[in-house]
Amino acid sequence: MGAMSYLVLARKYRPRNFGEMVGQEHVVQALTNALTQQRLHHAYLFTGTRGVGKTTVSRILAKSLNCQGPDGQGGITATPCGVCQACTDIDAGRFVDYTELDAASNRGVDEVQGLLEQAVYKPVQGRFKVFMIDEVHMLTNTAFNAMLKTLEEPPEYLKFVLATTDPQKVPVTVLSRCLQFNLRPMAPETVLEHLTRVLGAEEVAAEPGALRLLARAARGSMRDALSLTDQAIAYGNGELVEGGVRQMLGSADRGHVHALIEALALGDGRTVVETAEALRRDGLSAASTLEEMTSVLQAMAVLQAVPSRAPAADGADPDAAEVARLAALMPADETQLLYSLCLHGRGELGLAPDEYAGLTMVLLRLLAFKPAGEGAAAEKKSPLKAPAEAPTARTVATAALAPPPAAEPAPARAATPQPSPASEAPSSTRPAMPPSVRTRDEAAALQARPGQRVPVVDAPLRRPAVDRAPASDAPPRDEVLAVPLRVQPPPGARELPRETALAPIPPSEDGDFWHATVTQLVVAEAIGALARELALQSQLVARDVDQWLLRVERETLNQPASREKLQNALAGAGHAVRIAIEIGAVSDSPARRNRLAAEARQRAAEEAIHNDPEVQSLMRQWDARIVPGTLKPA
Repeated sequence: MGAMSYLVLARKYRPRNFGEMVGQEHVVQALTNALTQQRLHHAYLFTGTRGVGKTTVSRILAKSLNCQGPDGQGGITATPCGVCQACTDIDAGRFVDYTELDAASNRGVDEVQGLLEQAVYKPVQGRFKVFMIDEVHMLTNTAFNAMLKTLEEPPEYLKFVLATTDPQKVPVTVLSRCLQFNLRPMAPETVLEHLTRVLGAEEVAAEPGALRLLARAARGSMRDALSLTDQAIAYGNGELVEGGVRQMLGSADRGHVHALIEALALGDGRTVVETAEALRRDGLSAASTLEEMTSVLQAMAVLQAVPSRAPAADGADPDAAEVARLAALMPADETQLLYSLCLHGRGELGLAPDEYAGLTMVLLRLLAFKPAGEGAAAEKKSPLKAPAEAPTARTVATAALAPPPAAEPAPARAATPQPSPASEAPSSTRPAMPPSVRTRDEAAALQARPGQRVPVVDAPLRRPAVDRAPASDAPPRDEVLAVPLRVQPPPGARELPRETALAPIPPSEDGDFWHATVTQLVVAEAIGALARELALQSQLVARDVDQWLLRVERETLNQPASREKLQNALAGAGHAVRIAIEIGAVSDSPARRNRLAAEARQRAAEEAIHNDPEVQSLMRQWDARIVPGTLKPA
């Protein structure tokens, strides 16, 4: 084949009849029935995005109206022969009775009037004259007005075919005179199937993963898909390899995307930043990364809302198992939030110093705005309540910081003790603490001059009252406003992760046995992915000789493939049983036990740091604070 005779795939495989068209069955069926019954309209309007077949349908319709058949005796037909003079001339673009006008470059009234002047002449070769106006929305208002009368009542031998990508800009007076067909964007599966047929005919080797990337990148346009395929063939030197196509498109590897979503689900900021830097090193597009993330998150959201939509593990979609695993790791509300932030983050990439800095900030925003746990949400929604235990000196010092009532006179303030703002109980049940109960340091804290530094006191007020002074001897509230804000909250008031809200697990023989068995399987790496999540998140409800009953909370964990893998792993560990699964509340699972153990280690680490004398000294002398969330057990 000579160098100048190569024809690009988009032109070489342009459909020649309605049977070759893909993805537009609704339009093909309507036109086929109209041609078969010869119920022909005089004006057709085809709308749709680029590359979905508007011009192709117009040419096939022109051939159907003018086809003469192989023997020259044919009539109007829905299946043009493709070999008669009219069919071959229309395909070659030289049929005198078929006129295509590009309204994008011929948008004035003069061009339209020149076209309409030909309408008075009957067809020279064919049965009908066909005027095809592409991108008709680009015509001026004067040009539209010039063609209205002819468009409404054309001669019986004249047919109008209009095509546009923006029907909203076409005047209503034109729309009302046309039979309108909307050509839909191609589904990725449709594009993938067509590309497979084309490359099979071209004898070009292609990996399925490479074709899936091209089908997604086409965004519903078959012409774009074939053009990208041409480019990928040239890039891959005659073959389509997934890695080469991914590099050509600049799209992120789904492995990176899955790692990012898993790290975000687990709150692992280090992995998020390191993965973003890996994307920079590989030169992958930040916008493409966010786009791939939205695609995966959308599939996760659908799976979480409708578990029955889970795809079968038949190898057709290699990402299905990974999407199911991530859907089980992340709550549904968090999936929706991540999807929204990724969607809006794509529009902000152009405002960042560089796209990778913008990508990093979007990902960090996902971590910063993760929904709080149930315990934290309850704390935010419930009003502040005083602790049930005895008040401490720190509580008294904190209460002294509250501003005095604005309209209360001084004598009344001295005569009537005021309740502490830290308590919601009435004054009859929670009387003000008399001065005789306070320690020396506490009295100094309440009587400090403005600007004076006072010690921080943590000791609870449990000493008996020896000298009771009248409540009127208490210093005025406005004289103790110098207590510094460096007072540390008690350890119990620190904000804890949401996992600490877990209730303790009562001892159970089945629970101990199941935790030990699952731990053994995990350590031995006998199970992975969904089977591991099923084992960790389940509770062993009952054990029989040949059957165990597990309970899980989420329907997405109850997958046949996961059950089979877990059964095989248990058989390998010496437990040849069949697993049955029910859906319900889980109170004792290996995952909950692991989290409780992690909580205990975390609390021990925090108490060791807070009780360290050197740490307490630094906090008092230098106003030092321990940043929440930075303490981790060794």
